[in-house]
Amino acid sequence: MEVAAPEPARGGGNPLKNMFRMRETGLIAIIVLLFAVMSFASPYFLTWVNMRAMAMAFAVEGVVVVGMTILLISGGIDLSVGSVTALAMVIAGWLFLQGVDPWVASGISIASCTAIGAFMGFFVTRIGLHHFIVSLAVMVIARGICLLATGGRPLGLYTLPPEFKFIGQGSIGPLPLVIIIFLVVVLAFDFMLRRTTMFRKVFYTGSNEKAAAYSGIKTKKVIFLTTTLCSALCGFAGIIYMARFGSAQPTFGIGMELNVIAAAVIGGASLSGGSGTIFGAILGTILLSVVSSSLALLDVSVYWQDIIRGSILLSAVSIDHYLHKIRA
Repeated sequence: MEVAAPEPARGGGNPLKNMFRMRETGLIAIIVLLFAVMSFASPYFLTWVNMRAMAMAFAVEGVVVVGMTILLISGGIDLSVGSVTALAMVIAGWLFLQGVDPWVASGISIASCTAIGAFMGFFVTRIGLHHFIVSLAVMVIARGICLLATGGRPLGLYTLPPEFKFIGQGSIGPLPLVIIIFLVVVLAFDFMLRRTTMFRKVFYTGSNEKAAAYSGIKTKKVIFLTTTLCSALCGFAGIIYMARFGSAQPTFGIGMELNVIAAAVIGGASLSGGSGTIFGAILGTILLSVVSSSLALLDVSVYWQDIIRGSILLSAVSIDHYLHKIRA
């Protein structure tokens, strides 16, 4: 039995392919328009300092967006990404303060976050709970562990070796290393999602899990692995954040899940599963970063910024729901 699933690659006369292409083209047009408007609205927007700050901000969060996009395509969702990212910093930072080499501490931290993803995958695939409930519980638990381990205070990691800090603060030529790492992650997973059989099963599973299972795909394994991958990338992002700021913030990442989900959905990932692209999700991340930077430069109240970001998320979900009805 064959399973029909949305094709993420471009080209041909397939209307779904064309829809993805138009969505990404539309995002690029909106981003270019925002750049043009802000170049007149604020003299500081197109400065190298602001462009670098924006790129650094969305680059690390973009690593988490990659994991979330793949999970959304498989039909899942993860509300714990912000807490797990913070926990990665706390674990690595605490181990470093106990005398563990920072590279070893980082490896243990990423492995721990991967185990958290496997823990969630177990409850989803074996116990039968929904991603939403499991990740919500893990979000609270992980944040509680962060606060318990640190007493609610940031861990100052002032003695981190320069070669470790280079991950988050160094540059190769004009490009910060963070952006290079981000590009490598995006290109690698974008290629695998478009071209490999293993990741093609993610689309089939998210499009119609029962039909995919009947066709011989081990859908529970796919869901388990995508859930684990998302948490592993959160751990990786947490280490980059720690190297960048030279500290471990137990309250870091509050609200990150909304930004990450919004970026993925704006870029074309469906909350119903079965569709999405890494490239589109990254465009969504860039768009949100440009909007945040623009609001800050225009001195818009932080309360209004939250309202605007929430409205963008609501609009993106509404568009996704409408497009899903059309596909159905």
